[in-house]
Amino acid sequence: MTPPGTATAAMTAPAFVEISRGDSPLLLGLPHTGTDLPEDIAGRLNETGRALTDTDWHVHELYAGLVEDVTTVRTRIHRYVVDVNRDPSGASLYPGQNTTGVVPLTDFDGRPIWRPGCAPDAAETARRVAQWHAPYHAALAAELDRLRARHGFAILYDCHSIRSHIPFLFEGRLPDLNIGTNDGRSCHPDLADAVARICAAAPGFSHVVNGRFKGGWTTRHHGAPERGVHAIQMELAQSTHLAAEAPPWRLDPARAGRLRPVLARILTTLRDWRPR
Repeated sequence: MTPPGTATAAMTAPAFVEISRGDSPLLLGLPHTGTDLPEDIAGRLNETGRALTDTDWHVHELYAGLVEDVTTVRTRIHRYVVDVNRDPSGASLYPGQNTTGVVPLTDFDGRPIWRPGCAPDAAETARRVAQWHAPYHAALAAELDRLRARHGFAILYDCHSIRSHIPFLFEGRLPDLNIGTNDGRSCHPDLADAVARICAAAPGFSHVVNGRFKGGWTTRHHGAPERGVHAIQMELAQSTHLAAEAPPWRLDPARAGRLRPVLARILTTLRDWRPR
């Protein structure tokens, strides 16, 4: 697989959207690994915001090279600028539960991330959605259309990670491997079952299907099995691959080495799947 971040000559997406094209039906979305902050926005973040705690640290490295001939779409823009996995309208994906918005005002611990008087208003939020959120999803849609035209279907696997213990968002400890299919609506059940079986058979890892994380806006918006587009989200507990869920957010080679074969089996299964 070409490493995420390698653009192709045919790509016309904006520079902050990095695309590597493959010809199999599988596409990997990488919405939260970017750490770029426009200068004017970076200056408005407070110390908590500038720490970028809620990054999906090293996820693009974790998935790089696991399987051949897959497409990747990644944004370099950090989620504090705009969260491309949230509903652009601002509607909550998890009504009644703590979460963060399309332009977050707090981090995952509920702490403000903007300096006093610097939080974005509705007009600026709309501008950020138009400038960074919409082009990312346009790129995803274009690549899914390309793959569907080639194969008759396409599979979007959305790559995520999060700390395993965040009391503001959920009680207790998160399972290691969190599979989200919007309660079965975003992909063919055979795909979800296949991924769940691989996770269940992986020694030393816990998993759940449609638990706390059922798939974000990417999964819910693009997943349309009736149109031949299948979407599934994988939320990894960061304890599965980081040395510690704290700065400096270092990748642990031994932990990553145990996880990568599991992820490779998942991606290979998805890449090779064909509708019956």
